[in-house]
Amino acid sequence: MPKLSTLLDEIDSGTVLLPEFQRGYVWNRDQVRGLMRSLYLGYPVGGLLMWETSSDGVSVRGSVESAGVRQLLLDGQQRVTSMYGVVRGTPPPFFEGDASAFTGLHFNVKDEVFEFYTPAKMSGDPTWVSVTELFDNGPMAYLTRFADSKDDATAYLNRLNQLAQVREREFNQEKITGASKSVDEVVDIFNKVNSGGTKLSKGDLALAKLCAQWPEARSEMRDDLDRWKQAGYDFSLDWLLRNATAVATGRALFSALDKVSAPEFKQALESSVQHVGAFLDAASGRLGLDHDRVLMGRYAVPVVSLLLSQHDGRFDDAAHRDKVLYWYVHSALWGRFGGSTETYLQQDYETAKRAGVDGLIAALERSRGGRLEVHAHDFEGSTRGSRFYPLLYLLTRVSGARDFGSGLELKAELLGKLSSLQIHHIFPKALLREKYDRGDVNALANFCFLTQDTNIQIGKRAPEEYLAEIESKHPGVLASQWIPTDPELWKVENYLDFLAARRELLAGAAQSFLEGLRSGTGVSDEPALGRATVVANEPDDPRTIQIRDMVSELRRLGYAEPSTDAEITDPVTGRALAVAEAFWPGGLQVGQGNPVVLELDPDDADLPRLEELGYEVFTSVDALLGYVTRRNEAASGEEASSPEPTVEATNDDALVLDLGRELAACYNRARREAGYTSPQLRSMLAELGPLATARKLLSSPTVSDGFADLWERNRLDLTVEAKVLDPRFISVFTEDEIGVARRRLEQFGYAA
Repeated sequence: MPKLSTLLDEIDSGTVLLPEFQRGYVWNRDQVRGLMRSLYLGYPVGGLLMWETSSDGVSVRGSVESAGVRQLLLDGQQRVTSMYGVVRGTPPPFFEGDASAFTGLHFNVKDEVFEFYTPAKMSGDPTWVSVTELFDNGPMAYLTRFADSKDDATAYLNRLNQLAQVREREFNQEKITGASKSVDEVVDIFNKVNSGGTKLSKGDLALAKLCAQWPEARSEMRDDLDRWKQAGYDFSLDWLLRNATAVATGRALFSALDKVSAPEFKQALESSVQHVGAFLDAASGRLGLDHDRVLMGRYAVPVVSLLLSQHDGRFDDAAHRDKVLYWYVHSALWGRFGGSTETYLQQDYETAKRAGVDGLIAALERSRGGRLEVHAHDFEGSTRGSRFYPLLYLLTRVSGARDFGSGLELKAELLGKLSSLQIHHIFPKALLREKYDRGDVNALANFCFLTQDTNIQIGKRAPEEYLAEIESKHPGVLASQWIPTDPELWKVENYLDFLAARRELLAGAAQSFLEGLRSGTGVSDEPALGRATVVANEPDDPRTIQIRDMVSELRRLGYAEPSTDAEITDPVTGRALAVAEAFWPGGLQVGQGNPVVLELDPDDADLPRLEELGYEVFTSVDALLGYVTRRNEAASGEEASSPEPTVEATNDDALVLDLGRELAACYNRARREAGYTSPQLRSMLAELGPLATARKLLSSPTVSDGFADLWERNRLDLTVEAKVLDPRFISVFTEDEIGVARRRLEQFGYAA
């Protein structure tokens, strides 16, 4: 059984490598802390599985010039990478991922805990020791550090020595031997032993086989993906591989690549990259779909790649391009590839090869039961996750929609430096919240796009105040944005009628433009649309801020970036199941665990079907963050966290009892006066007590669900934060806690 020090030396020498088919490093800091804690305490951390081979036909990462037998790490990548990163202070040669997960780990010799470096807590405190520096310098280098702690110095040095001995820890290794083992066999073994880790997709498996013949395949594909990402489009490796597979084989299944040689695949990849580029140029320049957020129906793109491969890699002419774009938009609007993707792709590949784009349009019409049309009710969605949000953006870019402030068309080449656009709520949300449901408040038909400056100037003015002024200053500007011109519809009490009227106008504009694409009557000599930038807005919405802060906190903890306002469809029927505020399709950590959904409007989603499909569904930010906290505590090996004890200045039992009574009264008033119920607050008060409850809410990186809900009801006076600032109780809390409460209330317009 090799020691850890030997294993790390073998990585440095190029003897231990990582097979190319493995994905990158995905652990977070709490998992690293848990591993080091287990190693320090001598707990089992599992063995390693190696593939011992002398074959040069296996694509690997981390290779240096070496001859002879190589050890390919099949099971244990996350643990080995973490140990290497902590001991060496740098990632191993085969590393792909975020090195901050293991950078800056410190050990407290007094409490025997591991934490990552925070200056406020550790600077100037000799009991905190950098773990990497300890491995570099050895325990004896810290003799003088504890000179002022003579009674404890021996114990501290013994603990450092115990930690340093981790390098001598022996690891059980199982080996797969034999040069006759194929990549297929080894990948199958990998998937079986790695049941708790990152599973290989069908695309990973196909690419693993190709990498055995063409080792640079994966890196070249990543370069292509990085280039598109810089241009504003975020695609996956599987997606690019699907385009290349379509061009190389005309088949939807990745297994079709089994019969494709490395040179053939290389040529197909190069061609498919060119075809995707041609499509993106057309989608951006003709449709205005110039960034990832609005690029709908991306699984239609492999069909376009196959079409272009039959036309020497380019559109025949502008009319042919527009027909292809017509099919693309409609296939996206109706969720053509939201269900059994490979089945529908194969059907469309066969149609494209047999009958071209006209055949694809006819097939889509048959599947829809008739002519492809956009109706008013199709714009009934809400939030940017609506399937028709990209169509609204498209119409804005291509149909001469004008800015309310300048009167100029919203085209980057006309706007110049003002080309940053924002979503504008025609009826400000603040005017609607008390009278309409959240879905109506966030209705797609209440959206339009304006320049950032104009949006700021309008602010929260009522439409009956500002729309008449705008139309007087720039005649026709309202019609250019499909806004009803009847002043009666601009009144808050007629908001639902306004939405209905605007949906009719939007549907008419969409149908006219799309029919122009199909017939060729919309073809013009105008130059391609310039690229615009859509920037975030509405910083005063606590729901938006709550989700943003949640995503930021999860990213800090090492979790994956979610899609926001994401439509989730049924893989069988293609039916929309939810428009999730946040969605992690590969799990909170890519490849680990089930897909995770945050859906804050559960009544508008099919939760039973989502759960049946294996999604982990959360209906509140608090619930998701609580789950993450429990998960991190389990990963780090720590006991469940408990509220911090009150500081000495707060040990006033009578005052704390009064605080508890006041918070209970707030709970009852919220039910009675605002129609809001918070079972979570009630249970926290019962389990933790009033002081610990308040402190837990104040220490959270996001505002609580209760805070956001009470803000929507215009009752921030009933929040825990308001009670923290009550003169009767302010002495119970620290200055930092008081500051948090004051900032939150003032940020959202409550005079604290």
